[in-house]
Amino acid sequence: MTRIRFYSNAEDRLQAAAAWLAASWRKQPVLVFAPDAAVAERLDRMLWTQPATGFLPHCRADSPLASRTPVLIADNLDTLAQDRCLLNLSNEVPPGFSRFEEVIEVVSMADGDRLPARERYRFYRDRGYAVDNRNAADGY
Repeated sequence: MTRIRFYSNAEDRLQAAAAWLAASWRKQPVLVFAPDAAVAERLDRMLWTQPATGFLPHCRADSPLASRTPVLIADNLDTLAQDRCLLNLSNEVPPGFSRFEEVIEVVSMADGDRLPARERYRFYRDRGYAVDNRNAADGY
């Protein structure tokens, strides 16, 4: 069964997502679900500059380099390059999330982010998924 992990109370959702990716990408490949083009573009720019002393290898899921890249940014989940870890940056339950071994949800303190996250949390919990809650301020 898919493991669900929420990182809550982030100052900025995308900054926290980038920090989580920086800490996690060497452990497993990650597919980032970002259906909003502005969110995907902002994250893409962040990953070129964070961490400040390095580069986090990433590309769009439809890139010819996707099969060799550990972090992929996708605007849909129709064609999956991997099914180990999904980082959800949408405000909806990702379609087909149960295909993944793990789903990561990063939630900021902003109402526009926090309120939809509560609905996703209830969705997962009510269907019997084990949901792990962590405070983003405690690190990754």
